[in-house]
Amino acid sequence: MIYTKLPHTDIEVSKLCLGTMTWGNQNSEAEGHQQMDYAVDQGVNFFDAAELYPVPAHPDYQGETEKIIGTWFKKNKNRDQIVLATKIAGNGDYTKFIRTTGFSREAIISAVEGSLERLQTDYIDLYQLHWPERNANYFGKRGYRHDITDYWEDNFHQVLETLRDLISEGKIRQVGISNETPWGTMRYLEESKVHSSLPRMITIQNPYNLLNRLFEVGLGEISMREQIGLLAYSPMGFGVLSGKYLGGNIPEKSRLALFPKLDRYSSENALLATQKYDVLAKEHGMTLAEMSLAFVTSRPFVTSTIIGASTIDQLKENIGSIDVQLSDELLTGINAIHNKIPNPSP
Repeated sequence: MIYTKLPHTDIEVSKLCLGTMTWGNQNSEAEGHQQMDYAVDQGVNFFDAAELYPVPAHPDYQGETEKIIGTWFKKNKNRDQIVLATKIAGNGDYTKFIRTTGFSREAIISAVEGSLERLQTDYIDLYQLHWPERNANYFGKRGYRHDITDYWEDNFHQVLETLRDLISEGKIRQVGISNETPWGTMRYLEESKVHSSLPRMITIQNPYNLLNRLFEVGLGEISMREQIGLLAYSPMGFGVLSGKYLGGNIPEKSRLALFPKLDRYSSENALLATQKYDVLAKEHGMTLAEMSLAFVTSRPFVTSTIIGASTIDQLKENIGSIDVQLSDELLTGINAIHNKIPNPSP
């Protein structure tokens, strides 16, 4: 395993982070425990969760993922060996069953307390805002369209004040953002620069993969110049970049078979690009999954790549990608395909 540090901290994390959003729905508690056991044996020390998980959001399952992690901690008594990240859910029609109070002080405190209880721990290493409260282009929106009915009021300062107080209480150690835009990222960073008592956002968890490299536009420069590390999620494009959906295949129990609405990476252009990437990977003696993950992990702004799997065999292949090196020739081939079919799945 390769290790790095969360920016501006001494917290060492593996370059591969174990994603957990299938546990409690697609995966049982026993399977979640098996994945954590295997990942730790391979040197992974970084887990990412959310109060919303598992996905898709549903009141019957909400919080089950964190509960599975909590029972694993209780069984193994190894909480101090894991860097644990989780998130507060943002506003949305699909999260009304959790709460409707956004990132108010009461909401953040309630969310943290709930996660701590389910995770069976007294602290969270990295606490993240799952997506913005305001109207913005995230979750597959290619461009920003202003909504005049969006009555959101700027509350960056108040959010950071609440997070500061939770840090002072020892309930969280560091803070980050997720599904955030360049404007929102800089607002948080500037707020903590102007007010030195406020905590600094150290990571941003956004989608990044061969079918969606939009992080490179705007956020890539911010990440490098401000040293806010990308925790890249969906590096496999909801499994599309494994190649298993090529030829019109939809394997039984795959994500698209179970949740057909989660088709963000399945457009005609996305599948065409995937086919080209698959050919390129084979020409260089590797699987499409290995190439896809190795590309993301190798980018200079990526602090850690969040891998997720519904089977242990998938997890083994994903973790094995850490040993894959991409030649300059292969990177040239990747960029040639990207230039022809850029970002088909924003």
